[in-house]
This record gives sequence, structure tokens and C-alpha cells, in this order.
Amino acid sequence: MRSAPQPTDLIGLIGNTPMVRVTQLDTGPCELYLKLESHNPGGSIKDRIGLSMISAAEQAGQLGPHQKHLVEATAGNTGLGLALVAAQKGYRLTLVIPDKMSQEKVLHLKSLGAEVVMTRSDVEKGHPDYYQDMAERIARELGGFYVNQFANPANPLAHETTTGPEIAAQLDNRLDAMVCGVGSGGTIAGLSRYFAKAIPTCEMVLADPEGSVLTEYVQTGKMGKAGSWVVEGIGEDFLPPNADLTRVKKAYTISDKESLETARMVLKKAGILAGSSSGTLIAAALRYCREQTTPKRVCTFVCDSGNKYLSKMFNDFWMADQGFLPRQAHGDLRDVITRRYAERAVVTLSPNDTLLVAYGRMKLYEVSQLPVLEGNKVVGMIDESDLLLAAIDDETRLRLPVRDIMTTRLQTVDVRTPVRELLPLLDKGFVPIVVDGEEFVGLITRIDLLNHLRRKLR
Repeated sequence: MRSAPQPTDLIGLIGNTPMVRVTQLDTGPCELYLKLESHNPGGSIKDRIGLSMISAAEQAGQLGPHQKHLVEATAGNTGLGLALVAAQKGYRLTLVIPDKMSQEKVLHLKSLGAEVVMTRSDVEKGHPDYYQDMAERIARELGGFYVNQFANPANPLAHETTTGPEIAAQLDNRLDAMVCGVGSGGTIAGLSRYFAKAIPTCEMVLADPEGSVLTEYVQTGKMGKAGSWVVEGIGEDFLPPNADLTRVKKAYTISDKESLETARMVLKKAGILAGSSSGTLIAAALRYCREQTTPKRVCTFVCDSGNKYLSKMFNDFWMADQGFLPRQAHGDLRDVITRRYAERAVVTLSPNDTLLVAYGRMKLYEVSQLPVLEGNKVVGMIDESDLLLAAIDDETRLRLPVRDIMTTRLQTVDVRTPVRELLPLLDKGFVPIVVDGEEFVGLITRIDLLNHLRRKLR
């Protein structure tokens, strides 16, 4: 009978994460192993460096009774690792985060007590709003300790002394290729140093988002111009000081679409809920495996849990809005509608529902107005102002049925209406109700139309 693990403090749970072999995916002649860093208490591989960098700063006298304020630039997960450890040790933490981060990460950070400063994700290093430059400036102005994961030697040291030895032990020192991404560069640098000594035949492989400059750097030694990408936490527009890529001879560029589709496939086929950067790593690992002509053992990471991306990559509507999820084209307004009634994607009311039900659905689905249907026919619309006007003098009126308050003057358009003809309705603040005959097709908001136009750029 297996003995139960002994109790420990939360920080003691960082590291010693499990390893799983993936058998449900096509890995060619190779064995593919995933190290589940999502099992760290903060939910990601960055817990390791959060602990390592804070501990090193304490040992160097940079943190302690005289200095209890940390400042860092982060794509999310390093911030979570730092916030986890800082909360346990009683430190104040200010984090500067690019505005493309998932809402789940931001809410998690704030709940841990971190002060979050949002900044632009569309600017490069050297711009005053670039997240690293802003964090360094804030640390200087407030007198805080700037953690600087991108150049902090305790970052790669964490992986050289903990992650690498764990992988080697779990795979009996038999490993042919290790696939890593680069955010701060600590993981690939630390593992390169460890495997150079422990398993010198292990090939280091880079997985890089399309738009990042690092694949080109590995292949040519030159730095190209960065683009943009959706995947969070990896890919760079510069070479971080910690990113030692000297042992990396092979690199794969992975598109956002392939990354997100891979992460969704891993959940569906292997039952592993992995984040967006994990999708990039696993996609690159699968490419490497399928290219081989002889059996090899390949390892990569589930860097963090996909529960941080439920509102994004695991949300079909978000995927469709971004153009990552193919949808049947009709050549009419159905191509503009994000949430089609025929796909049961529209939040609706019946005339007999109460205003309280209407209020609850508006809050739950973050919408300001709802169509009222009888059968498949729209018979009314109700919005927040209707609820407010009904209840402002008597809140008990929220128990009235929707039919008593809804407007029946509907702005309907035929599904074959040209897109440009929607503009006068949108200008007046109306949401066009798209119908095919008398059958309800869906609603079109301004953001639906903007998403439709942006998708045409791809």
C-alpha cells in the first residue's frame, strides 16, 4: 500500500511535478512525454523561478525587513509564481502586464494580492509603454526591487538545479530531445546547461510562436523584425540575456492557429487541459517526432493549465471571432453573425420570463439587450434601460413578465441585406435583428461587424 505524502507548506509543493507519456496522438516512431508543470501550486512552471528569484534576492540582502516591495514585468505566469511566494512571505508585489493577457490570469493575480498595471502589447522594447521598460521605471520611481526575470541568474538556475534533474530521473536518463519555448529564456538555458552534463546527447529544440524573432535567430544568427501573436508567455521581440541558445540547433515556428488547435486536441484526445504556450510546445514536439526515422524519446512541458484560458482558446465563440475556428460560409449576413440562433448560440428570453430572469441573463452573459422569442420568431427586444425604467420607482416591478416591458418595434433586416446597409441602424444605436422570412437568424452588433472585417484581413 502506498504511503500518503507528508504535510508540507505551500511553497514546499513547488516542483516534483508528474510526467506522463502521450499515447493518444500520432508521434511517429517516437515516444512523447509531457512534464505537467500545471501541477505546481500556482498552476505553472513559473512557480519554480518565482521561488528561486525571491530566495536569491533574500540571500543577497536585496529583499527582507528593509525592502518588502517587488516589481516585475510579466506575461502572467511569472507574476503568479512571484505572487504566490510573495503572499506567503508578506511582500508587496507590483506587476506590469501586457493587455493581451487572459482575464483569468489577471483576476488570479489580483486575488493573490498583487497590484496589476496594464500596458500595451503592441509596442516594442524601447517604447515607454513596453512592459519591461515600464516595470523598471516603476521600480526606480517607487524604490522597489526590480526582479527582472529576463536577466536574473536565479531564473535559469531553478531549472538547472530542479527541473532538469527531475526530468532525467523520471526518464531514467534516457532522453533524445527536449522541446522548450522562450519567454524569459530561463527554462531553455537552465535545461541546456544541465543536459550538457547529465545527458550530453540530448538535442535542445526551440518551439517559437509565429511572429517571434527567435527561430530566425537560431537558424541564421540574425534578429528579424517581430510581428504579433496571440499565444501567451513565450516568443520574444528581442533576445533575453538569460536565453542561452548555443545548444539549440533545431527550431520550429508554430502559428497561433496550430498552437490553439493542438491544445484543444490534447484536451479532447489525451484529457490534459493545457495552456496556449503548451499548445505551441506540443505542436513543435509532434512535428519533431513525426520527422524522425528512428525511435526517439522526446519531452516537453504542459507549462500551465488551460483553465487560465477558458474564456479564450477553449471558447468556440472567441476562436471564431479570432478566425481560428472554421465556420460554414453562406455569402450573406450569417457570415457576420458571431452567435447564430440555429447553432443554439443566442441568449434569448420568452415573453413569460420575468424581468429578474432578463437581468440575470444579461449579467451572466455580459450583454446589454436580449431578443424575446416565441417559437423561432422574434416578438420583442428588451435592454438594460427598459429594466431600469421599469424598476426605478418600484423594484417589485422586476417580477413583471418580459412581455409587459419589451419593445415590439423591431429593427429587422433580411439575411441577404448588404453589410453596408446595416450602418444607419448601428449609427442610431440599434442592434439589427437578422431574419430569413419570419425565422430568426441572429443579432449583429458593432463588434460582430468589426470582427467580420478583421477576419477578412487574414
